[in-house]
Amino acid sequence: MADKIHPAGDSPSVAETSTDLQEKPLIPQKPNPPPGTYVIQIPKDQIYRLPPPENSRRHQSGRSKSRRSFCCCLSWIFCIFFLIILLIALAAGILYLIFRPKIPNYSVDSVSIKGFNLSSSDLTFSPEFDVTVMAENPNKKIGIYYLEGSSVTVWHSDVELCNGVLPTFYQGTKNVTVFKTVLKGEGIRVSSSVESTLMGEQNRGQIPLELDLDVPVKIKFGAVKTWTITVKVRCDVTVDKLTENSKIVSKDCNVKVKL
Repeated sequence: MADKIHPAGDSPSVAETSTDLQEKPLIPQKPNPPPGTYVIQIPKDQIYRLPPPENSRRHQSGRSKSRRSFCCCLSWIFCIFFLIILLIALAAGILYLIFRPKIPNYSVDSVSIKGFNLSSSDLTFSPEFDVTVMAENPNKKIGIYYLEGSSVTVWHSDVELCNGVLPTFYQGTKNVTVFKTVLKGEGIRVSSSVESTLMGEQNRGQIPLELDLDVPVKIKFGAVKTWTITVKVRCDVTVDKLTENSKIVSKDCNVKVKL
């Protein structure tokens, strides 16, 4: 069968074809996305890569180990704290059973008052109270150190009349100590209603006064001293008159210990 001859213009020569391939480099064509899909372009600086699965498992394992060590450390701290509280409570219980501590008793034995002249038109006073206080330590094995920094205040109708301090001393076991303290007020001005109240109470022979004591002390257990403890004493005292020879009609003292 005779070969079919193509026309010269229908197909390029081999030389032309090789020349075109050298001048026009081949550019890979991007595959077209299948129909029904969307192509979203994200900048490179916003692309976050996930770690390989083996690194992810290693990271999770490290986190779980650190969490377990933190929980273990926290448990040890709570155990030590609980043990310290238990030891303190045990020591306090042993001390209580050995020494049997009791709160001291206080009482006001006498009050001598100067500086009040209710018949005067001047409502300014400079009162002076000489107060005798009895302190009893009922403990058999505990001594009490009365320290500096105490305060004693006398009130009437929420008006501070005078103030002063207690002496410093050591009170031994099963001891009763009676001491006198001088309380002074200067330029105390009262209202006319308070003056009228004082005159009416003096005519009835019953003038209520409030005596407040704040005393810092240290307790001695054998050879051991405690930290400073504040003893708060409130005494409601009623006297018959505001003079030097006044007498106590009634008295009642309450004691609180602030650790």
